[in-house]
Amino acid sequence: MSQPVVGRDSWSPVCRYSDLELGRGATALVRGQAVALFRIGDDEVYVLGNHDPFAHPRDAGAGMLARGIAGRREDVVFVGSPVHKHAFDLRTGRCLEDPSVRVPTYQVRICDGVVHVGPRASP
Repeated sequence: MSQPVVGRDSWSPVCRYSDLELGRGATALVRGQAVALFRIGDDEVYVLGNHDPFAHPRDAGAGMLARGIAGRREDVVFVGSPVHKHAFDLRTGRCLEDPSVRVPTYQVRICDGVVHVGPRASP
């Protein structure tokens, strides 16, 4: 049986918004990509790739960022890598300590209390 074709602009329902803990990460597999979801405040959810680009190559497949704690530095909402302690901007995926390093971010929307993850917003 063939699988349906999923377009790059499609949206995937992932979880109920109420299932996400404030300031803590959750993981999901969306169109074959491991992502980390973070709920920050009311109706504010960010989604980024769930890998730490600073991880050792043998650990590259290990999802780490969802285990980090989210916070704010001035006006930047970020997640801190639990292992390597680098902080990543949840809006852009940019590493705050090394702006040349990024993780992918994804579009996100909440419809009827369900979090939907869309296409990549950044590389």
